[in-house]
Amino acid sequence: MEPTRPKHSPTLNVLRHLIAEGDVKISAHGYDELAEYELQAQSLIANLDDAILIEDYPLFPKGPCVLVLQRDIEQRPVHVVWGIPKGHTGPAVLIDAYRPDDERWDEGFTRRKR
Repeated sequence: MEPTRPKHSPTLNVLRHLIAEGDVKISAHGYDELAEYELQAQSLIANLDDAILIEDYPLFPKGPCVLVLQRDIEQRPVHVVWGIPKGHTGPAVLIDAYRPDDERWDEGFTRRKR
């Protein structure tokens, strides 16, 4: 499925609202990735408002999701995939989190290199 790159994402707005309401969950894979990259979930949850939208997948088969650029507590870049389970209105789910590879991403970590 090809991602869309809109300037506005209803999915991201809903995710921000869910997190503000405390309706958030971390997937098993998300926990594994957080541990692998030594990332703190609370930091990513707390600063979703500052996230930069990279890709929007409103029609993803498992539910709408977004790929965003966030910063960890040391201000290093982190890509995070957030989603909402298909057929549900919540919770916000942290699906994946990883450090972007500078050989695969532009200098701002917002566009894939071709």
